Amino acid sequence: MDQWILEGCVDSLESALAAQRGGADRLELCGNLVIGGTTPDTCLFRQVRQQCRIKVNVLIRPRFGDFCYSDSEFECILDAARQFHDLGADGIVIGVLRPDGSLDEVRMAQIMAQAPGLPVTLHRAFDQTADPFAALEQAVELGVTTILTSGQQATCLEGIDLLRSLVTQAAGRIELMAGAGVSAGNLAQIEQKTGIRSYHLS
Repeated sequence: MDQWILEGCVDSLESALAAQRGGADRLELCGNLVIGGTTPDTCLFRQVRQQCRIKVNVLIRPRFGDFCYSDSEFECILDAARQFHDLGADGIVIGVLRPDGSLDEVRMAQIMAQAPGLPVTLHRAFDQTADPFAALEQAVELGVTTILTSGQQATCLEGIDLLRSLVTQAAGRIELMAGAGVSAGNLAQIEQKTGIRSYHLS
């Protein structure tokens, strides 16, 4: 990869267009960004899809809070994955954990099956896993394309040591994307210390 990949996290048409003008390579479209992001409505997706030229990945998260979902919440996740696949999303952004803090690879695989052929980002549920190295291996096995992480800290600068270790473990098998606390002023520093060249900004 010769250039940084910049992903803009947006929750409105206006912010999507601004991210595109600002040079974002792709978007993560969500609703309710102020509370960490939830599944966007389909009307917003259609507007962004029609007016933005860059790739649009869609966050699928039915509510704020933890990443352990009830059966009814999980049904909503499956439905949303099917829906956004059919509407033309370029990728989905998901994450499901078990109560013990492990990645729920069974439910992850079920979601991915609803959006065949789409790249999948494991979102910052990864940062709540009890064993990030085991979760990385599970993500690789599942065929996840990207892991969005701050190195299990509040910001990616605080999590820089874990990020470096994860990049080493990944060995090019999966993309690591740094998020939380990323700015134009620290991209070069993060890359120098970790080797990461994909960044998530809002």
